[in-house]
Formats: sequence, structure tokens, C-alpha cells
Amino acid sequence: MAEIAAPTLAPKLTIIEITTLLIAVVVAIGAARIAQPFMVPVVAGILLSYALRPLVSMLERVKVPRVAAAALVMSVLVGALSAIGYAIRDDVSAAVAELPGAARKLRLSLNGSGAQPGPMTHVKEAAKELDRAAAEASGGKPAPAAPPDRVITQVQTFVEAQYAKVMTVFTEIVFCALLAFFLLASGDTFRRKVAKLAGDSLARRRVTVEVLNDIDSQVQRYLMTLLAANIMIALATWGALAFLGLPNAGMWGAITGVLHVIPYAGAAVATFGIGVAMFLHSGSVASASIAMAVVAVIATLIGIGYLSWLQGKASRMNAVAVFIGVLFFGWLWGGWGLLLGMPILAVLKSISDRVESMRPVSELLGA
Repeated sequence: MAEIAAPTLAPKLTIIEITTLLIAVVVAIGAARIAQPFMVPVVAGILLSYALRPLVSMLERVKVPRVAAAALVMSVLVGALSAIGYAIRDDVSAAVAELPGAARKLRLSLNGSGAQPGPMTHVKEAAKELDRAAAEASGGKPAPAAPPDRVITQVQTFVEAQYAKVMTVFTEIVFCALLAFFLLASGDTFRRKVAKLAGDSLARRRVTVEVLNDIDSQVQRYLMTLLAANIMIALATWGALAFLGLPNAGMWGAITGVLHVIPYAGAAVATFGIGVAMFLHSGSVASASIAMAVVAVIATLIGIGYLSWLQGKASRMNAVAVFIGVLFFGWLWGGWGLLLGMPILAVLKSISDRVESMRPVSELLGA
């Protein structure tokens, strides 16, 4: 009678193998963080080319040359973004111009000196002016001007720092757009090279092509869910600000929805701008704080919570893994990581679904 073979378990990893794997993961994370200025435009450019590929292929089917189709699609994209920036430029400039006045009102409010000055205050100011006039009449040096408000100086420093970050992001976006254009213009050349690198086996190449096609659909789903979430944020912000009594609530809602996709600044800039607008309108720090808190809660609940759940359903991934993964990439690459984290997770899921050795990753990310 034949003996029934007992089921065997997969061999366990040794301590040395586990230690080596952990060291490799830590080194990879450190390298990705150090190489952020290079990695971010490359990853963003590749993902953007996948998202725009269907439009270029559609133009190519109607006899438009591939290079011309890629140039046309990229031109329309850049033109649309430029039109949005042009439409809101006056409102943004007005908000920035009001920052010094808002800072002065904030200082007076915090110091409790917002009340009308008394007679002694006017006497002191008049004495200072008389001393300055006497010094100028006698040929001496005039009294030094009052130092600028410390709050105003801090606001100006903050704006300058954010401007430098915006210029850095703009440079990265330019490189991203150029890489996407070259990938789109090259057609299937890059895909064929990737399939060729997979090996000589027909099965390996077929799996590689399936992964690339799945990445196409995953990136497109991500962009659609991101667009839906931004529209929801714009509408929710509009309604909340209208309820709080802020003028031009619709404009601020649209600005918040647009800025939510901008790395590094994004929702933080929109929240700060709305706080300034509410403070200038009401003159109350409490009202400005409430408006900023409401906008921050909307951006957090929809932009992080609901968007992660929605993208998880679209990408067949569980919401917990998506949320943790997006937070990890946000820690790794900042605002860019929050923007690219979900597509990277979707790409990782597509690869792990078809690679036997990565089945545990697929199971961890799967819905």
C-alpha cells in the first residue's frame, strides 16, 4: 500500500537571508530618497506618457504622424494648464498683495491693540514727528524709521521660500513633460525594448505586455478618480465657504480644487490663502481659523481618505494598503510622493499579480 506523502511547507528564510533582505530594503529606500530630484521627474514622465498614450494612438489612427500627435496632445495639456493659471492669476495676485495688510491686522489683533489710540498715543507720535523735522531742518541725520513689523517680515520670508519651492516644482514639471513627449513620440519602441529585456521566452514576453497594458489602464483609472476627487473638493469648499459668508466662495473653491494636485504647495497654500481672505473680510482671527480648519478637514477627508478608498476600488486594492502606501511615498518624496504614490502602488500590484515570487505583495495589496 502506497504511503501518502505529507504536505510540505515552503522553506523558511534563514536569519541571514532576512537580515540581507531588510538591509536591501533600507538601502533602496535611502537611495530613492537621495535620488528624489532625478527619480521624481522620470517616474512622473513615464506615468504621464501612459496616461496620454490613448489620445496619441487615437490621433495616429486618423493618419496623424506619431510625433505630431504627441506634440499636439502635449500642447493641448500645457495650454489647458496655462489657461487655468491665467484665469486665476488676478485673484492670486490680489491675495498676495493683501498679505502685508493681513499680517499687520493679525499683529494688532494678537497684541490686543486693535482699539482706537488714545490722546497720549497721538501726543507721542506728534513728538516723534517734531523731533524728526527738527533733525532734518538742522542738517542732522533724521531719526531712523520704525523697523518693519516682525510679522510682515516673517510673511515675506515665507512667501519667498514658497516661491523658491514653486520654481523647483516648475523645473521638475518641465523635465517630466519633456520625457513624456519623447516617450509618446517613440511609440511602442520603449515597450518593445522592455518586452525584449524580459527574456527570449514567449511566455515571459506575453506576461510583460500584459503588465504594461494593465499599467495603462491603472494609470488612466487613477487620473479619473483624482479628477473626481478634486471636483468634489472644489464643490465642498465652495459650499462651506459660502455658508461661512466668505465673498467669492466659488472662486476659492475652484482654486482649492486646482491647487490640490500641485505638489509641495497644494492644499496648504489654498488653506492659507482662504484664511487670509477670511481674516481680511471679517477681521477676526477666530473666523479665519474656522475657515482654514474647515478647508483642511475637507482636503483631508476627501483628498486622502475618500480618494484612497476610491482609488483602491478602481485599482482592486484594499483601502488600508493604499492609505499606508500613499503616506509612505509622501514621507519619501513629499508632495510628489502623495501624487505619485497611488500610481506606483498600482504598477506594483500589476507586476506582483503576474510574478510568482511576488505573490505575497499581491496578496497584501489586493482587495
